[in-house]
Amino acid sequence: MILSNIETIPGRAITEQLGVVEGCVVQSKHIGRDIMAGLKNIVGGELAGYTELLEEAREKAIERMTAKAVDKGADAIVNVRLSTSAITSGAAEILAYGTAVKLD
Repeated sequence: MILSNIETIPGRAITEQLGVVEGCVVQSKHIGRDIMAGLKNIVGGELAGYTELLEEAREKAIERMTAKAVDKGADAIVNVRLSTSAITSGAAEILAYGTAVKLD
């Protein structure tokens, strides 16, 4: 599956738009990561546990979006975007979305 954050696939023609596809994950904090983040807040620096958490959630969201595109018979997803929002204290939503297309 080809993913693109622009509206075209260079060197290929889009023959059909199959519609918007999305993948969503709501990820919560892990108590161990939360404790380490609290300690890191005292001394400063990157909260690596949270970085890993969000990276994993992004990967899952993209996998889910891609699976929906495959179900539609798509060759690619164009205009891929990612969005993050806080759902509750301690949980975040990662949304991946784009347009599933057929290529020549």
